[in-house]
Amino acid sequence: MKAIALSCPDVRRSLFQISNIKRQQIVICQVSMSKGLVRLRIREFADQNGWTLKEVSDRSGVGYSTIRNYAQCQGMTTVNFAYLHRLARIFDIMIEDLVEILEE
Repeated sequence: MKAIALSCPDVRRSLFQISNIKRQQIVICQVSMSKGLVRLRIREFADQNGWTLKEVSDRSGVGYSTIRNYAQCQGMTTVNFAYLHRLARIFDIMIEDLVEILEE
């Protein structure tokens, strides 16, 4: 299993580089912020597409409880990268657009 940990100041640049890794190489990957907090903009993108969180879950294959927790959380220190990848794909956005850095 491969896990990738990033420090908060490098997240935007590193997420772009990581997104270019072949999908089969990513078994479990978490973005771990030892000093910062991130928020996922799931609800904003769901609203733009006219989707409920349940529809986001169904389209992405990420469990509804995970989607709901990510959407409601005001600041997270750890996020599953594989889920970020799935969510970015269904919203047709880059991962960097999905992640908002709240605190570095």
